[in-house]
Amino acid sequence: QVQLVESGGGLVQAGGSLRLSCVASGNIFVFDHMGWYRQTAGNERELVAEITRGGSTNYADSVKGRFTISRDLAKNAVNLRMSSLKPEDTAFYYCNAYSNINYWGQGTQVTVSS
Repeated sequence: QVQLVESGGGLVQAGGSLRLSCVASGNIFVFDHMGWYRQTAGNERELVAEITRGGSTNYADSVKGRFTISRDLAKNAVNLRMSSLKPEDTAFYYCNAYSNINYWGQGTQVTVSS
């Protein structure tokens, strides 16, 4: 009964910043990977950023230099700091955690206006 609870989505103007947070609850453990994906209508869910239990990170090219992912292993929490937001960043963002099984949050809408 793992649950991933997200917060931080909303409306922001281009050039602004948002911080997404995701905290695992329930029958939790230290996940091998945690990360953020995003999806727009009619498109597949794509990786935005991920971080391993060892702290290695990986970012989509489109967000490098603008987004920063961080993790608290003890709390099984992952955060995504988003800066210099662009309209093309508009999407539904999902928290992901993986250890043999993929776990997903409910998702949160991020809308960036021009």
